[in-house]
Amino acid sequence: MIGGAGKKDQMASIVSCRQQTQAITVQEYRDRVERVCEKMRISGHDALYLDATTSLYYFTGLKCHPSERLHGAVIRSDGDIHYICPAFEREKTTDAMILEGGFLVWEEHENPVDELVAYLKSADGNCQCRLAVDPQTPFFTINRLQTACGWLDVCDGEELIASCRRIKSAHEIALMQVAKNATLSVHQAVAGILHEEIDTREVQAFLDEAHIAAGMDGRSTFRIVLFGEPTAYPHGVSYPQNLKDGDMVLIDTGATMHGYHSDITRSYVYGEPTARQREIWSIEQEAQAAAFDAAQIGAPCSAPDDAARRVIEAAGLGPDYQTPGLPHRTGHGIGLDVHEQPYIVRNNSLGLAPGMCFSIEPMICCYGEFGVRLEDHVYMTADGPKWFTHPSRSIDRPF
Repeated sequence: MIGGAGKKDQMASIVSCRQQTQAITVQEYRDRVERVCEKMRISGHDALYLDATTSLYYFTGLKCHPSERLHGAVIRSDGDIHYICPAFEREKTTDAMILEGGFLVWEEHENPVDELVAYLKSADGNCQCRLAVDPQTPFFTINRLQTACGWLDVCDGEELIASCRRIKSAHEIALMQVAKNATLSVHQAVAGILHEEIDTREVQAFLDEAHIAAGMDGRSTFRIVLFGEPTAYPHGVSYPQNLKDGDMVLIDTGATMHGYHSDITRSYVYGEPTARQREIWSIEQEAQAAAFDAAQIGAPCSAPDDAARRVIEAAGLGPDYQTPGLPHRTGHGIGLDVHEQPYIVRNNSLGLAPGMCFSIEPMICCYGEFGVRLEDHVYMTADGPKWFTHPSRSIDRPF
């Protein structure tokens, strides 16, 4: 139902749907380290540096906030782990550790890279060391490593890390299933509280409260709420809006469960849809279904994007990235980052494989009118794609 319900009743419905699930275990973290070490030995890397990013959390379970201070971990190909942190953060880091490891600490006046280089040198017998680096590491850290000495060969660790992270385990998929179920219930509750003149900021505040009530890690990690013409802008506008009868409504939101993201978008009309709104919504629905059907094991990651564009262009929209039409990729991977590999985009030849999880959201943007984005996510099985959440059935029955 769109509109007409009270916030209290909608919040109660969310609480009644709460699901419990277990966080990633210590053994799973150990298995991840063992897997990346095996990959390092095959690829000829001696060690992997992880900055204060989600990859540090993925492999070790340690959460750090990125800053100008070097804080992370180095994993050698033999499985040895050393955490790098300011000396005054050692106790805090020890308390937060999941996997045991050594420490490389540095005082405020010291260059932290010196500690890392000395550790790698002692372990490698002064021979050249190939160090794979987390691709999200700040440039100033990479620059320090590259200029530390000619002995250290600093390499891009993106594929090394992504080859582990883009294939999700059954436990990771279960965590995301709970997260997405919760966000879908939040979406349905939000639709129920809508009324004429409601402000987008009021809806955003409700999204935060609702995700907490649903048992997520905390507030929404993002909350795009758009009414009317601004729905044509994929990542929103800088100003609030008030809902009017006949407005297209677009809400894109998500939160995390034990660090794993949900991300769902729903588009529908407050009031009676026009013929034009129905037409574009139906094309969007068909494009989303075509992308799902094209997401088969072994097919390139570009295949769902190609399939969605064929539908959109056959309807006279586009072509390519032109609008009215689809101005961005059809999907993105999801996990500990809301956007990660694999990317569902033209020319991505990476083959789809069991365990990959990604969005299907071939948004149609009609600038000056409205936009429609239907976003649900899939996980790949040996038999093909499976929806985490069932797509909207119609513009009149979005849930």
